[in-house]
Amino acid sequence: MGYRVGIDIGGTFTDFALLNGAGVRLFKNLSTPDDRSIGVMSGLERLAEMESLALGDFLARCDAIVHGTTVADNTLIEMNGAVTGLITTEGFRDEMEFRRGYKEDIWDVRLAPPTQITPRRRRLTVPERILFDGSVHKALDEEAVRRCCARLKKQNVESVAISLIFSFVNPAHERRVAEIVAQEMPGVQISRSHEVLPRAPEYDRTSTTVVNAYVGPRVTSYLERLVSRLEESGYRNRLMVMQASGGVMTKEYIEGSPIRVLASGPAGGVMGSAHVGVAKGYRNLLCVDMGGTSYDISMVLNGAAPAVAGWNMHHRYLVGVPMVQVETLGAGGGSICHVDNGELRVGPASAGAAPGPICYGRGGTKPTVTDALLMLGILCADSEFAGGSFSLSRTGVEQAFGELGAQMGYGAEEAAFDCWRVVNANMSQGVRRITAGKGVDPRDMVMLAYGGNGPAFAAIQAEDLGIDKVLVPKASPTFSALGTLVADPSIDEERSCIAPADNIDTAKLKALWTELGERARKFFGDANFPADSVAARYQLNMRYPGQNWALSFDIRVNRGLDDLSFVDRTIGQRAIELFNERHMQEYGHIREDETPEITGVRLATSVATPSPVAAKGFAATAVPARAAGTRRANLGQGYRETAVFRGSELAPGHEVTGPAIIEESFTTIVVYPGWKAHVDDAGDYELTKVSIGRLQCR
Repeated sequence: MGYRVGIDIGGTFTDFALLNGAGVRLFKNLSTPDDRSIGVMSGLERLAEMESLALGDFLARCDAIVHGTTVADNTLIEMNGAVTGLITTEGFRDEMEFRRGYKEDIWDVRLAPPTQITPRRRRLTVPERILFDGSVHKALDEEAVRRCCARLKKQNVESVAISLIFSFVNPAHERRVAEIVAQEMPGVQISRSHEVLPRAPEYDRTSTTVVNAYVGPRVTSYLERLVSRLEESGYRNRLMVMQASGGVMTKEYIEGSPIRVLASGPAGGVMGSAHVGVAKGYRNLLCVDMGGTSYDISMVLNGAAPAVAGWNMHHRYLVGVPMVQVETLGAGGGSICHVDNGELRVGPASAGAAPGPICYGRGGTKPTVTDALLMLGILCADSEFAGGSFSLSRTGVEQAFGELGAQMGYGAEEAAFDCWRVVNANMSQGVRRITAGKGVDPRDMVMLAYGGNGPAFAAIQAEDLGIDKVLVPKASPTFSALGTLVADPSIDEERSCIAPADNIDTAKLKALWTELGERARKFFGDANFPADSVAARYQLNMRYPGQNWALSFDIRVNRGLDDLSFVDRTIGQRAIELFNERHMQEYGHIREDETPEITGVRLATSVATPSPVAAKGFAATAVPARAAGTRRANLGQGYRETAVFRGSELAPGHEVTGPAIIEESFTTIVVYPGWKAHVDDAGDYELTKVSIGRLQCR
């Protein structure tokens, strides 16, 4: 068996996880924002050196390279996507602006709408109309399409979204519009709504298609550059790309719908969390990932984090493709600490990788969370940072916090501590808001913390939330990269089919599932996965009449893509029973007097691949660990000499009682007062609350 490499690009670091049989090697490399493929290739070179191989020989031995990318997210954050136009049905020009009347903060009268991806001058309409049953009410005006193309060409449009009414039922007009656009605007990228999101409602489909058109050229050009560099260096297999759904698939499949990589980095961490949690016997997890730029929150319930297709808002735009549910806050190691109208704030602006925090010594001048951790003694300038790739420096840090504290009326150390308190409160409040919205009590969960900065805050956040157990995997600093190796190659697609559940057209269901099956067969086949190795989950989307949202559930799970014998005259009754059961689980009630309706069919397919082995939990006898030294640090109870442990010196069974600091190669684990840490059989850390710690202001 050859190497398998997982890669996750963050705002500050690019993370690598190298799987060689049962062994895993971790590495972090600074991201290269101007061209992120450069950072990927330099990281692969370092991995090759660690294995005592030339890069070409190393890549030749790689069975798979699996990549999670933030290119789509960064494009939306920075608003530097392609110049995008929209062609839609006459009368529906302003669909994107209406947003269903949705506003993120209904109490903020000054909240500006999202920056327009497609200004009105680039949203054009054509006379045509297809009805809900697929019949043509008004023929397509092809000359109007050509006039639209002429107007878009004058505006230097690079990418065109096409979203016509009921094209998901009958895509004939949309296909013809795409043909004309390709003729009139050669080289432009085209996004067809019946391919990107082939279902109702109209706003969801239009928004998703426009976002796909906006980020698509950036995503595809990046992947093409990366694949070209890999091939030139000796890699011969297909590049696999992490999807927001929690699965991976080939670059060729992603190019058909680039929006599927949006939020793919955080999805890798969630899949890794579920894998580790189940192995250790914890099926309900609150997963928190604090990296250099952001703080991601997700949940694993009953051992799974299913992808949801629906009202997914990302960076203020609706994206309707299946996505693992991850909420992101602007709170990371690079988050900038500042005073706003007399109030101390942390984030959401970030120093990123360039110039980065002041302590990186790369030109940063604004104090960040990482700088605050250095001031508090949680990090140390004398210790290795990021695996020894560079050292931190206190030069300029104390001065920056002194200037910040002067605005608040106190000194530099007090300012650093208050920044620690503020960012921790921001993250804890974010968790409360998200869990409350899902009807979940965090006190019933185990926290799993990862990311370069997550373990530094995990135990104190858990205490704030009433959680008494925290897991910190040994691989937590590169956990999203490791999670890409856990994820299986998968394709998750759906088609619209609206009908009462007691009057189902079985021939139509078979035709739609057959179409989805053939697409899965093609792309898995191109990636050299045989059809008989594909696990297929046949699903229905259903709702009660009048409901806005549909629920998805499995109607059949098969091995292979050929058996549709379950689609018979009894499928309607079985679907009603399964839907009612699913509705009871989700909402706590059913409507016994109403017949639910089908809104679509879905086919989720996957292929099992080798993944890192997650060992079970703590089993050894607890043995007090010996500290490597002490340093002056403030862990919430004022500055005092605090025990410091080296992670490389801790073995299964070792126990560390707080207050203490554990320094790993790529992260720092803080054992706060009232907590203790055990090292389990896999070398992972289990933090347990043993008494109530009391925070002080200084």
